[in-house]
Amino acid sequence: MALRRRQQARCANCSRILTEGPRLGYQLFRVGSVWHYRFQISGVRVQRSTREKVKHKADAVAARAYSRTRLWARGDEPVPTLRELVVQWVAIHAPTASPAHIKNVETFGRLHLYDLGDALLDEITTEQVELARIQHLETHAPASANHWLKMLKTVCNWAVRRKVMPAIPWSVKLLKVQKRPRTMLPVRLMAAWLSNIDAGNRGEVGVSIAVRMMIGIGLRESETLTARWEWIDWDRGVYTPGRTKGREAAPVPLPNWLVEYLSPLRRSAGPIVEAKHRRPFGPGFARRAIEAANSACEIDGLTPHRLRGTFATLLSEEGVPVQTIQRVLRHKDVRTTMHYLEENLDTAARAQQRIASLAGLDSQASTK
Repeated sequence: MALRRRQQARCANCSRILTEGPRLGYQLFRVGSVWHYRFQISGVRVQRSTREKVKHKADAVAARAYSRTRLWARGDEPVPTLRELVVQWVAIHAPTASPAHIKNVETFGRLHLYDLGDALLDEITTEQVELARIQHLETHAPASANHWLKMLKTVCNWAVRRKVMPAIPWSVKLLKVQKRPRTMLPVRLMAAWLSNIDAGNRGEVGVSIAVRMMIGIGLRESETLTARWEWIDWDRGVYTPGRTKGREAAPVPLPNWLVEYLSPLRRSAGPIVEAKHRRPFGPGFARRAIEAANSACEIDGLTPHRLRGTFATLLSEEGVPVQTIQRVLRHKDVRTTMHYLEENLDTAARAQQRIASLAGLDSQASTK
């Protein structure tokens, strides 16, 4: 008997060529021009596409899948595909990671694996990652492609730490992206902007409180939702967040204007930011009021997270060391903090004017 037997199988919708591998135990069949495989081990039936149109390449994909499933049936842990790894990562980290981080990885695994999804983790090549990134760039900006690559590295590095594989088998660098100035809330417009927030919050004082906590102590929008009155030390004038993205609770000084605003609303315990009738707000609850205030003050692109960036940049302009800003923002890496800081040319212009005055150049400039 020949090593492989071929038989023709026809159906109403397509013509399939079925190839049976008696020694390997899997079958290859073609749907249109793409080869698929199927097999059954210990009661588990597997049928998937190889995504290959060349038979010997499809045969290699099917053989790897069959070997991996045999390992699983024996109780040994095989090297997962990237798609399987993302599912494992989410399941392990869901109880501890922030909802935003979990959502990012879930979106990456659901929409942006491209041709890498069914590839074995230790067999992904640099060329495959670069081709997947090219696919991503067809519909996304370069900055988004860098975020995509960071998500891929996050799950792969986790696999290395778990000793699923000895090292990441591919090496792809981030794209060089031109940094664009991001919107900040100008200090001269801050009071007017907050007045418009109060006017446009539709009676939801919780929105006004949350926005002030974003500007005044640099909280993320999600962190304002978990803020509690008992975390404020009124005697010391500090707020210590009990639930944060990075699980770090560093005390933050409360500015006097924020203390004066919160004092009449003070309670002994409970959430600081609540909707009417003490109902919780949902994600993105402050965006509508912020967009209305932006329109009234002719500010383009100011978001809840840029309020946190405004807070960090204003501290930097007042001479606060970046290490202190890092601690207040609760960043593990100072490079993350640096990413928040924006250059303010007004600050540079004032410094140039002071230098000119000290050098005695003002009078020379005025006589010309």
